[in-house]
Amino acid sequence: MNRRLWLVAGLFAASVALAGCGTGQTESAAGSEQDKPAQVLRTDGSELGRVVLTARAAERVGLKTESVREVSTPDASARSSAVPVAALVYDKTGGTWVYTNPQPLTFVRQRVTVARIDGDLAVLQGGPAPGTAVATIGAAELLGTEYGVEGQ
Repeated sequence: MNRRLWLVAGLFAASVALAGCGTGQTESAAGSEQDKPAQVLRTDGSELGRVVLTARAAERVGLKTESVREVSTPDASARSSAVPVAALVYDKTGGTWVYTNPQPLTFVRQRVTVARIDGDLAVLQGGPAPGTAVATIGAAELLGTEYGVEGQ
């Protein structure tokens, strides 16, 4: 499947998964910021935002994280960072990203450069440091949330 189709599928999954995360209040009460399953907080001077989920939203999408790990390179004298392929998301121009998890229920998109795919691992040329937590399940939903795909 090409990257654009993956992005569309991810955005659709995000809208479906997060649609039922509300608290079940009436429509007039559901519009307040604190009742939303997720908020996107913009950072001044950046197009990126922090996606902050409620505990219910994180549970509903089955959110999971793993730490960036170090792996040996083919020449065995150096080490590279690697993330599960499931952590990778693609923007509309084909840029490759992961969502780091700097605080509980808070996710920030970070650009990565993939050197190669080795089984279920993406070996990185550039990206977050080893030990950084990244979303492995629910990353597509985070992308959809950040880009503004809303539920019903």
